[in-house]
Amino acid sequence: MRPQVLAHRGASHDHAEHTLGAYTAALDDGAQGLECDVRLTADGHLVCVHDRDLRRTAATRDTVSTMDLADLSELDFASWKHPWADLDDERPDVDEADGKVLTLRKLFEVAADYDRRVEIAVETKHPTRYGGLVEQRVVELLADFGWTGPDSPVRVMSFSWRALRRVSRLAPDVRVVQLVDQLGRWPLVRRSIGRDWIVGPGIAELMAHPRMARRIADSGHDVHVWTVNTRAELELCLDLGVKAVISDRPAYVLELLDDLGV
Repeated sequence: MRPQVLAHRGASHDHAEHTLGAYTAALDDGAQGLECDVRLTADGHLVCVHDRDLRRTAATRDTVSTMDLADLSELDFASWKHPWADLDDERPDVDEADGKVLTLRKLFEVAADYDRRVEIAVETKHPTRYGGLVEQRVVELLADFGWTGPDSPVRVMSFSWRALRRVSRLAPDVRVVQLVDQLGRWPLVRRSIGRDWIVGPGIAELMAHPRMARRIADSGHDVHVWTVNTRAELELCLDLGVKAVISDRPAYVLELLDDLGV
């Protein structure tokens, strides 16, 4: 079975993560879906940003939760990835807008307007000062797009099972993914999650603990794995019957699948 390939924060191996440029590149490369992390701004907008603060991706110590969208929009979220790009005479022209902060609404619009179905895995980050308001705003946005039914292209992921229970209560038909970063916790996690929930373990843990990986694969839950970037990692996922892989290198993973005849 060929797993679905989702772009982790966009085609983030080659492009600045969570930027419009990274996501459009991933779609052009053939990714069937996109993965993003979301945080809530001080004025209530959902933005695609992984870290709590912006030191790594926008060269400021400010935190997302204390800034308005207008202030975030003034920042450069792309230059950190290729700091010497301005010195490259052969570098193609880049649209400055592709390196600005990306709202979840804009990402949904891009996916909705694409010429094929695009699935989106939205991870809500916790802990956060806004608590359950994050999931509430995600579900409200899904409703705006008519994406709260069983055919929704969006699934919501989190390491917090409480966050996922909120999503299931607000939008029972939306798929949810329980992320797992420590396989030793799997017995406890398994007792806490819903029967139809997807399980999302990290590839490093699966590689390090193959017996536990098999237990998860045999649990009756669909398995979606992050972050799969090498042939060996992909081959393990294929052996386990993983339904979706999330990768920084979606084009490369798609090529590997073709080479493996999957």
